[in-house]
Amino acid sequence: MILTIVIIAITVLVSISAFNNAELFSRLKFNAYFIKHSGEKWRFFSYALIHSGWMHLIINMYVLYSFGDVVEQFFSMRFGSIGYLYYVLLYTGGILFSTLYDFGKHKDDVYYNAVGASGAVAAVVFASILVYPVGSIYLFPIPFPLPSWVFGIAYLIYSAYMGKKGVDNIGHNAHFWGAIYGIILTVILVPKVIPNFFASIF
Repeated sequence: MILTIVIIAITVLVSISAFNNAELFSRLKFNAYFIKHSGEKWRFFSYALIHSGWMHLIINMYVLYSFGDVVEQFFSMRFGSIGYLYYVLLYTGGILFSTLYDFGKHKDDVYYNAVGASGAVAAVVFASILVYPVGSIYLFPIPFPLPSWVFGIAYLIYSAYMGKKGVDNIGHNAHFWGAIYGIILTVILVPKVIPNFFASIF
């Protein structure tokens, strides 16, 4: 899981640096207005390297650590060395794809900002659900493991609903579209993953 560790290490280092450097934080955060009107296209990716606080960072990196190894190993075993490239494409593509909806919606709103790797992590989580559908997740306070595919369906519905309501400061749209990207890319790379998925859960 070397790539997962590298991604986590870079994200943690940059996030901690940004905790103590408001100028760096401001420079890296996602802001659709500055992307459109000032040409600061790096913000499509750099926002995933910073987080709003320790808890935000810890949760995202813990989830990535928990699910990333499954996908990284699957890709490397199936595709060889190019599998690592596909894993990078899954993660970085999730970063970009998860912002496109909000870019279109907020490109003329200078006050809209977003940070965090949640969209990319969602892409990895849903790729993991497809390639290892018999996995399970413990969610407090549920006293038993929840099948990962059940969690996935509930997660998509919840993210779409909360994103539409827009009543908090969480990027639910990024979670939803990151998850969709993870599903689409995995199906493109491994078309048989869909019949294998259904065969595993039924």
